Amino acid sequence: MIAFLGQGRMGVPMARRLEQAGHKVTTWRRGSGVSAAEAVDGAELVITMLSDPAAVREVLSAALPGLRPGATVVEMSTIGPEAVRELRALLPAEVGLVDAPVLGSVGPATDGTLTVLAGGLAGGLAGGDAAGCREVLSVFGTVRELGPLGAGAAMKIAVMSALVPAQVLLAETFAYGEAHGVDRGALIDVLSGTPLGTLAERLRVPSAETRYSLAHAAKDLELGAWEGSSMATAARARLQEARAAGLGERDLTAIAEHAGGGPAHRAVPLNLSTIPATNGFYSHAVRVGDMLYVSGQAAFDEQGNLVGEGSMTAQAEHVFQVISRILADQGATFDDIAFMRTYLTDMDKRVEYGQVRRKYITGTPPASTTVEVSKLFMPGLLLEVDVIVALPS
Repeated sequence: MIAFLGQGRMGVPMARRLEQAGHKVTTWRRGSGVSAAEAVDGAELVITMLSDPAAVREVLSAALPGLRPGATVVEMSTIGPEAVRELRALLPAEVGLVDAPVLGSVGPATDGTLTVLAGGLAGGLAGGDAAGCREVLSVFGTVRELGPLGAGAAMKIAVMSALVPAQVLLAETFAYGEAHGVDRGALIDVLSGTPLGTLAERLRVPSAETRYSLAHAAKDLELGAWEGSSMATAARARLQEARAAGLGERDLTAIAEHAGGGPAHRAVPLNLSTIPATNGFYSHAVRVGDMLYVSGQAAFDEQGNLVGEGSMTAQAEHVFQVISRILADQGATFDDIAFMRTYLTDMDKRVEYGQVRRKYITGTPPASTTVEVSKLFMPGLLLEVDVIVALPS
């Protein structure tokens, strides 16, 4: 049996490919009512396709009680080699791990024509069935075996560190041309006869369908822009500006519409699809330049139901996981928090809260205020946390 822990545009067609190939598949997604541990119970192969490293760590941590000895986790998200090594440390020794991110978007995921970049196939399987794992991965497309654990994740970041900045460069080329009276269509026609022709054609008319979101492209460069990588770092900054301007859920080709506009300095509301929606009276966060203001986060799920009734530990875990996803979406971590304010309905439970907080705030703590209040906006809530974040430049 295969357990598929996925979400978003890629998860659905990939899980469907497995079912069409005759595999018995148990699927998990946020808000489904099935826990990650229940979804992986009894599975020989557990596939993850999630948004970012924080989401992968969260979901696999929740799945740990259900992972059986001898199972293998195949991590297919784009999270980078460092995060893959962290997962190896998180998982029990008797559970195998393979990293296998993919090249391609929704169309190839549906057609089974992705390129699978696999690391750790030779030695990462707990049960030793490398041939069986290859057969499963081949359902998604062409499998390229690249070496030890982490090799696939590193290859994916390396490839995106070339492809994404190239599209940002073309967008800025269009902006230069427009500023100097060059017809964009004529410019693309000329570029079409050069090695950049394929990408230039892709940006001719930005895609109305989101195949590879601008937010995911920014996240990929945030993982891959190493010190000294001047072009990837500059492209990352441009994408972060476009994301803050509200283009995050658009296809990456929408950068062609933004490149001539310069940085956004207005307040930009941010509401992620990976966390419970608001009630419409507030936004989860607002970005202003390089500062992020995160609204008070509390323990309720996608249906608006209380999470962890009566348990400070459970509610605090939920709150910090939500904050981690908001931070990750903007390329930040808990180390970037400048100020944290916590509201507790019972100050006697501050020790339980502090134990959870220290799992996430591991370095020098930010400026903080903790206050006791008589009640919060939903009956049963024990805490609410808001933060102010200095975003990475």
